[in-house]
Amino acid sequence: MLGFATYAALLPDLRDLWGLSNTQAGLIGSAFFAGYIATVSYWTALTDRVDGRRIYAAGSMLAFVGAAGFGLAAEGLWSAALFQALLGAGVAGTYMPGLRLLSDRVAGPSQSRYIAFYTSFFGIGTALSLALAGYLNEVQGWRSAFIVSSVGPLLAGIVVFAFIQKLEVQESKSVKFSLATLFPVAAWRKVLADRAAAGYTLGYGVHCVELFGSRGWMVAFLAFSAGLQAPGADFPWNLAAIAAVVNLVAVPASILGNEVALRMGRGRWILIAMFASGAAGVLLSLIAPLHWAIVLALLVAHALLVMADSGTLTAGLVGTVPAELRGAALGLYSLIGFAGGMIGPSLFGLALDLAGGQASAAAWFWAYFAIGAGGLAAPLVVRTLGRARAGR
Repeated sequence: MLGFATYAALLPDLRDLWGLSNTQAGLIGSAFFAGYIATVSYWTALTDRVDGRRIYAAGSMLAFVGAAGFGLAAEGLWSAALFQALLGAGVAGTYMPGLRLLSDRVAGPSQSRYIAFYTSFFGIGTALSLALAGYLNEVQGWRSAFIVSSVGPLLAGIVVFAFIQKLEVQESKSVKFSLATLFPVAAWRKVLADRAAAGYTLGYGVHCVELFGSRGWMVAFLAFSAGLQAPGADFPWNLAAIAAVVNLVAVPASILGNEVALRMGRGRWILIAMFASGAAGVLLSLIAPLHWAIVLALLVAHALLVMADSGTLTAGLVGTVPAELRGAALGLYSLIGFAGGMIGPSLFGLALDLAGGQASAAAWFWAYFAIGAGGLAAPLVVRTLGRARAGR
């Protein structure tokens, strides 16, 4: 995950260096998710027939190429977007296949907790990526930040292939790339026919719009807030380091949220968390001029609330679908979720531009509202659909 948030950490600098609009800067962030969703179904469907360690190793190598290529050759919008897309395709070959490697080796009541821990480590990787990028950018420049981070996925592929025990699977002697493999529509229809599985999948999409939209622009928001602080009231650390700490502090929220959901009920908890995170994001945009301590407190609260339903959504899906559909279900789940992730950064940047640009306080309000609108509307949508079904 070391290369995952490098661009997000350096977004304000690269936007200014290359003379990009906020929309263009958001598009580069979204390119990661475009690469992810273009390949995740293929990678994940293969886990039903191929040793997942091999898939993970291939994805790690592609992520290495994407991160290193950005550092060595990116010069503007299109080249940067290309390397971000390669990085996204590589991470697609590790994240959900990695979840499959885990879920095939853990069963029973403890499976939900293991999955919550696994999804939480996405946040730990994000925090490490932000911190490393911020530090290296200051001491060696932005290109070194991408090049050094590329070593992370390379090492991960070696570790997983060498140290995860192989399971006996029915491997195909030849696996051909085809539309049927890339988009297993028949299996997806079976998954979506289950109302609970469909709900978890669509909920994950809404979750990812806000999660990746807010993460992608967190450093830029901190830069905006820093410019509004009173003289002598500067933020205490490097802005990328602050974003790293915020993401790290938010990691337990996924685990604790899953524990709350086990007692309260998954559906109820997911709706509460979604609405609360959307509201917190809007409030965050309004308090940007206040003292940095207040801004950071609400930034942490928002990050906690955004992550609070992550493990619950994933565990709910895995616990709902039968084992023979798990690979296809996880592929669709990740496809929908990261399609939301692709929309989030671009939607945020577009809202900023349309509402007046990064210097406008109102623009930041509309940007946070745009990515949080799905969560804010979720309770009303679910209630309306429930009444519609009851009236049939």
